[in-house]
Amino acid sequence: MSDPESGDAGNDSSAPTLAEAEAKILACESSEALKEVEREYVGKQGVVARLLASIPDAPPEERPEVGKQANILKKGVQQAIQARQQGLADARVATEREGQGFDPSLPPPRPQRGSLHPLTQVTRELEDLFQSMGYRILDGPEIETDYYNFEALNIPADHPARDSHDTFFCEGDGHLVLRTHTSPVQIRALENLEPPLRVVIPGKVFRHESTDASHDHTFHQMEGLVVDRDISVAHLIGAMKTLLRGIFDRDLEVRLRPGYFPFVEPGFELDARCPFCEEGCRVCKRTRWIELLPCGLVHPNVLRAGGVDPEEWGAFAFGLGLSRLVMLRHAIDDVRHLLGGDIRFLEQF
Repeated sequence: MSDPESGDAGNDSSAPTLAEAEAKILACESSEALKEVEREYVGKQGVVARLLASIPDAPPEERPEVGKQANILKKGVQQAIQARQQGLADARVATEREGQGFDPSLPPPRPQRGSLHPLTQVTRELEDLFQSMGYRILDGPEIETDYYNFEALNIPADHPARDSHDTFFCEGDGHLVLRTHTSPVQIRALENLEPPLRVVIPGKVFRHESTDASHDHTFHQMEGLVVDRDISVAHLIGAMKTLLRGIFDRDLEVRLRPGYFPFVEPGFELDARCPFCEEGCRVCKRTRWIELLPCGLVHPNVLRAGGVDPEEWGAFAFGLGLSRLVMLRHAIDDVRHLLGGDIRFLEQF
């Protein structure tokens, strides 16, 4: 039986030899050409496959030698192809190195790193601030019952305030809703924690309303609740001033305007002096005041719904719009950017 390099594989003197295969491989100038040679020799219909298929037709005493020659040819072709692939790769690198501006001493490009969403950044900053003031961070379900979202917060079924919430109702009996504020967690906190207590509840809320530059169907809030004896409006103002100092890194003048909210009595709108101007700007609409958050002393009915005696305990609550705060901090003119998922916008943070 002849050697595969001798020009005679088995009984077929015309069968390609390893030397011929190596010559073809060395002549290849691209990966595509190498793939063609690989298919020709070691593909499903290639030379090696035909040699193996011829074994049953060979005389019994020659079959082992035919199989051996097929394996030698296959291994030799694969090794030659691998060596040629490395040679082509080395040649490409050499060509690039000869080009203008190549400096092998420069470090490679750094992999891209992500960053925290601006909403997450602000939420974590406020959580740290409130924890330093002794508050606990709570969370609650985004799908709420009608009871926790409305009734326990002094908003019965026939209350007109429900119309302003533009609620998403879940399919079924109508008792499940996407929460319209984070206030339901106030009731859960009153039910499960013993007063005195101080908690904040950051989270996502939903409103069924048309979207525009200042409105979106999904946005973020942070609710605060303090329950203790002899709570007054002065405690509320002190907490809000500390909050604003943490946000804007300086003391701001604040004012309270009367505001109606079913779950607080009395209720207020808290405004702060615009931190961006001295004589009026676009942010404060030339008024020098920015409307920041609703707040007030918790209504006795809400305390009773949570199992707390309003004769013994007092409470104040506030609701901070995190989405609005992020817009103020970064001068963002459209709330829809925050949840739009546009990488070009998010990369700025």
